[in-house]
Amino acid sequence: MRCEVVAIGTELLLGQIVDTNSSWIGEQLALVGIDSLFQVKVGDNFDRMELTIRHALDRSDAVICCGGLGPTQDDITREVIASIMGVKLNRDEAIVEKIRMGFESRGRVMAENNKRQADIPEGAAPIAQMPGTAPGLVCPIGDKVIYAVPGVPHEMRTMMEGTILPDLQRRSGQTAVIRSRVLRTWGNSESGLAERLGDRIEELDRLGNPTLAFQASGIEGIKVRITAKSPDENSAESILSAEEGLIRSMLGDVIFGIDEESMETVVLNMLGERGMSLAIAEGLTGGVMASRLSEIDQRMAIFRGGTVGTEIENHDLGGEAAASAAATQARQSFGTDVGIAVATARPQDEQPRATVYVCLDINGEAYTQTVSLPGDRNRFRNYAVINALNFLRRTLMHGRSDTLPPFR
Repeated sequence: MRCEVVAIGTELLLGQIVDTNSSWIGEQLALVGIDSLFQVKVGDNFDRMELTIRHALDRSDAVICCGGLGPTQDDITREVIASIMGVKLNRDEAIVEKIRMGFESRGRVMAENNKRQADIPEGAAPIAQMPGTAPGLVCPIGDKVIYAVPGVPHEMRTMMEGTILPDLQRRSGQTAVIRSRVLRTWGNSESGLAERLGDRIEELDRLGNPTLAFQASGIEGIKVRITAKSPDENSAESILSAEEGLIRSMLGDVIFGIDEESMETVVLNMLGERGMSLAIAEGLTGGVMASRLSEIDQRMAIFRGGTVGTEIENHDLGGEAAASAAATQARQSFGTDVGIAVATARPQDEQPRATVYVCLDINGEAYTQTVSLPGDRNRFRNYAVINALNFLRRTLMHGRSDTLPPFR
């Protein structure tokens, strides 16, 4: 069964509101095994709305219209759906009273134009859940159906979970679920990952399930998404776990986490498991590393603190030696097991442009990595932070930096 999402509102087209509703709806459809191949946006214009929804019905078995159910003149989703159904609108007085009571319970008087929200296309049914003043609609058209929900996120979600998703599952006659797992990587390009996984991708193209997809996420690395479709939750999870194991065997420690795990989350967890603490010295990164770490470790149980200043860049030693000394100073000053510092290369170092030294002091032992970074100042600083944390991650995994497996 295919279900299309039509987001309604001129403000969406103008960029005044970001359409998070469609992405959430798409995710929920996938979780119950309903295919969603199209998501479109359309402004508050009767003819264009009608054309868009008719096209959606031609392509799909069900259409979810999100928005345009308010009380004002530009809220015309009800009228458009009635036109598509070829029926008139009937005012539901019970809904009028429900809207009125909602206003009165908050000590307010219902405006006359709110009655428009109780207009229901003939043959349609209001959605039972109604957390706001706008009732949702279930509008059958032959063996297909249009659902209409408000654009207010919490109202839309209540109706989706209470009525629409169960109704779609009933109509589809399927109990399949679709589940995804995201493997987060750092240190390889998208094309490099695709090359390393090329044979497996070709094999999965033949099998059809599961599937692999890549998503470039800037300073958060490259994501490899595994998606499995199965009759039930347990078998879907089994497919995902088996595929994850295979991909990990092919990519190794390029994978640093799964799903919503960030680099700092993974590194802090690794340190915590080892009973180790961390301090940092920041110059060029300007507090970005401290901000990211303290956002996760809010009690600062593992990340004990850091310094921000120009001392690293202006140190007489300069470059790598300055970063190494700063890492040691941070570790000693805060009494931690690990210190991290990053410094830019000096012209006399004869390094490529935008080269930085990442230095670690782990219980008195020094580790250094040299890396060239891209981007404007903001991206450069964030890339430096992620590379520094990734260097610490890999060093904790493998030991001395000169024994780290090379990235390919």
